[in-house]
Formats: sequence, C-alpha cells, structure tokens
Amino acid sequence: MTAAPAAAPRRRLLLLTIGAVVGTAILIGLGTWQLERLAWKQDLIERVETRTALPPVAAPGPDTWPALDLDAADYLPVTASGVFDHAGEAHSFASLSEPHGRHGGQGYFILTPLQTADGWWVIVNRGFVPADRKNPATRAAGQVEGEVAVTGLLRPPQGRNAFTPADDPEGNLWFTRDPAAVAAALGLPADRVAPYYIDAAFDPTLPDGLPQGGETTVTFPNNHLQYAVTWYGLAVALVAVFLVYVRAQRRRQAG
Repeated sequence: MTAAPAAAPRRRLLLLTIGAVVGTAILIGLGTWQLERLAWKQDLIERVETRTALPPVAAPGPDTWPALDLDAADYLPVTASGVFDHAGEAHSFASLSEPHGRHGGQGYFILTPLQTADGWWVIVNRGFVPADRKNPATRAAGQVEGEVAVTGLLRPPQGRNAFTPADDPEGNLWFTRDPAAVAAALGLPADRVAPYYIDAAFDPTLPDGLPQGGETTVTFPNNHLQYAVTWYGLAVALVAVFLVYVRAQRRRQAG
C-alpha cells in the first residue's frame, strides 16, 4: 500500500530533472549563440572601420554588376558623377535620434536618381531633411542643377522585417531604401539601375546643409558578451537551485 506514495516523489524528481536538463541546455545554447554573435559583430565592426577609411573609388558600373558582391562592397567609399533627376526624388521615412549634423528627429531621407554620363542610373541617398522640409520647395536652393560629383558609401538594398510598414509608391513614401523598387516606381530601365545605392557624404555647400548627408550608421551596439554572461549565469543558477532542491528532498526523506 506504500508503493504509490513512494513513487510520486520519484516521478516528481524525474520530471524536475528533465526540466532542469532541458532548461540548462537551452540557456547554454543561448549563451553560445551570443558568443557567436559577438565574434560576428566584432568582425563587422573591424571590416566597416577598415573599409570606410579607404580612399573613394569609382562607383561600380553595369559591366561589374553581375559579379558584384554587395556584402563585400558594403560601406565602400565611392564617387559618381552625373545629373540629378530631382523630379524623381523619393522620401524614405527616418527618425534620427543621434544625428551627425544639426537636424534630427523625425523626417525623411531624400533618395534621388543620378544619371551618369554613360547613361546608367544610381539612386543616391542625398541625406536627411526634417518633416517640415519634405516639400522640395522649402529647400529649393539645395536642388542643385547640372553635373555634380557625389561621394559617399556604397550600400546594398535595405532589408525589411515583419514590423516594417509597406511602402507607398503612389504617395512617394518609403520605409526601406531599395533602389530597385524606387527605380521601378519611376519607370527607370531595370538593367540600367545600379543594384546598390550611395549614402552621400555631408555637403557643406548646400544651404542649411539640406539634405543633410553623412548620416550613415557606422557604429554598432555590441552587448553580446554581456548577454552571453547573463545566459550562462542563468544556467549556473538553474543548476544550483536544482541541486539545492535535490539535497533538501534527500534530507527530508532521510529524516
């Protein structure tokens, strides 16, 4: 008649042991994943710092696009000469909490097609404008005419996640910086538009400094070591709590 009551604590201990083992494995896995992310982030920071310090080169033309590795070229300083099509500028929503220039807050990045002398196009992120300067008429002096030389950083199309709102091409409101999508909305020939865009450097000659270039994010938060220590610490704490529980149960049974 005592077998059933005696079996209950053993079953409970077995279930707790399984739970502790699974929980510990998950916590250790999360800590290891953060260490892997740490190595990736450190490599990214080193690559970006090295690449942005290079002297500018000519922006890759159509003959290089089929073999162009956008990840390898990301943040590469480039130059391009041509004529802006200001009538085709697109507005990409942005919120600058830590601007490099004097304008910040909510506003828009101005994406303007630049047609080169060779006839191909590249979308240039000319920079940030505050929300109340979205209308080009409020910054007409910054709509430079004629041939210009643009220097900036080559960037691949900006990704989209589950929380990114849908773009509104008809309303000329964009939430990603995708040169192919902008070019398609403008009716530009797809095979003559660069698969990347250029983040323009700050141009001090523009009135009011608008659009405000030089707002590329080149610093990255790196808290992965802290997160790894936290997950490993929780794993150790879980094991310690489990061992204390087991010891207490054995003392209770022995008593």
